[in-house]
Amino acid sequence: MTRPDATRTDSWSSDRVSVTQSAEQADPRRWWGLVVIALAQLMVVLDATIVNIALPSAQRDLGMSDGNRQWVITAYTLAFGGLLLLGGRVADLVGRKRTFVIGLVGFAAASALGGAATGSGMLFAARALQGVFAAVLAPSALSLLTTTFTDPKERGKAFGIYGALAGSGSAIGFIVGGLLTEYLDWRWCLYVNVPIAVVAVFGALTLLHDRPGHAGARLDVPGVLLGCGGLVAIVYGFSEAEPRGWSDALVLTLLAGGVVLLAAFVWWQSRAPMPLLPLHIVKDRNRAGCFLTMGLAVIGMFGLFLFMTYYLQVVLAYSPVRTGLAFLPMTAAIIVGSTQISARLMNRVAPRMLMVPGMVLAAGGMLVLTRMTVDSSYATEILPALLLMGLGMGLTFMPVFSTATAGVAPQDSGVTSATVNTSQQVGGSIGTALLNTIATTSSTAYVTAHLTDPSKRALIVKEGVVHGYTVAIWCAVGIMLLAGLIAGVMVTAKPPQHDASAPAPVPESAV
Repeated sequence: MTRPDATRTDSWSSDRVSVTQSAEQADPRRWWGLVVIALAQLMVVLDATIVNIALPSAQRDLGMSDGNRQWVITAYTLAFGGLLLLGGRVADLVGRKRTFVIGLVGFAAASALGGAATGSGMLFAARALQGVFAAVLAPSALSLLTTTFTDPKERGKAFGIYGALAGSGSAIGFIVGGLLTEYLDWRWCLYVNVPIAVVAVFGALTLLHDRPGHAGARLDVPGVLLGCGGLVAIVYGFSEAEPRGWSDALVLTLLAGGVVLLAAFVWWQSRAPMPLLPLHIVKDRNRAGCFLTMGLAVIGMFGLFLFMTYYLQVVLAYSPVRTGLAFLPMTAAIIVGSTQISARLMNRVAPRMLMVPGMVLAAGGMLVLTRMTVDSSYATEILPALLLMGLGMGLTFMPVFSTATAGVAPQDSGVTSATVNTSQQVGGSIGTALLNTIATTSSTAYVTAHLTDPSKRALIVKEGVVHGYTVAIWCAVGIMLLAGLIAGVMVTAKPPQHDASAPAPVPESAV
């Protein structure tokens, strides 16, 4: 969406963009800067799943109850998803490079604290701190990428790599988590972040460049309380829906309260002098379409990760390492779809021409999984589904990230990046709770209806579990197709070099 004062600065903006692009062409280190940004993004994304496979070991070691163990995951996603908007705006005000380094250092310290945990409470607190610093780090990383690569061809390559990491990071987390848990100790699933962060900090200090923050700007405190409070309430409500059930009073109160807070947040943002989330960002049709597509796509993807992890380990009796390696082809497919297909076609076709087929492919992969049984073959039934899912996600994520952050004024790049990450994180939380609840309910109903012979109880229970997974995956197929429909209808952006109407970036002095 074109800002009101963009017209009087078009000439100045064009000159500035030309100078910026010339500087980029003369500085070959920008690609090493991408490596640093990619490392940080990979660390944040894989940390959402790397602990999953290690959770049984951590539970035994620290004496966690079955009811409390979910907080190892929930404490991270709750802080991360709830504070992303705040982290994005702080990055805009203080400076993206500065908050990037602060986020890395804090994330590493919180990881070390979690690895050294002597009790469940200490581990929960460390995971929450990881989420807090991830909420600062993630939008800083994406906005640095946005302001570093402005040339359409280079932007396509850079976002292809970034999209591949965003899409495959969760799967990589399962692989790394399985290896570390089986051959070292569950604590290394947290300690591993420390050396990654150290390398990224040194790389950021020497390779990354950024404009200074806005020293005279003020943080929108009411917006922080309303927006972050609403997101925290909704993410917390969905996380509690799994153990308590959807009709529980606390769950309903949290979800209703979150909706009310977010409605009040939108009302306030239209009146605030310096809003936390300028509404012109979400009013733009293309960005809104990208945010919705991302959220819906991740709902289905996180559901798949959850079910396939349990299916492979519990039903097919795979070891943690074998389970992690089973996701490797999907990770490879995401990388191929993002860097070899989307990145090459991004400057030739409209973004929705990649996003819609991507969602259809992903839905097709999940459709294959609805046929799985208690003795399905990995090579002939599971592998083809994972490859289709991976290609679809790779095709989708790269244009979503690139389109959502294109043409944004520099002072809004952090909060725009945070909004993309928020849709991803909240979508993951909703997907885990929603689809897991559907699977559990369906499994219980199946076992109740079919358990007529007590001697076959073990088999019926296992069949019931798989039946629950397939019912939930059917729902995920519908969600994926809805994401494709939204992308096709709402994302009308043209290929970058053909989009003559795209507004030039507004200089930082424009308010």
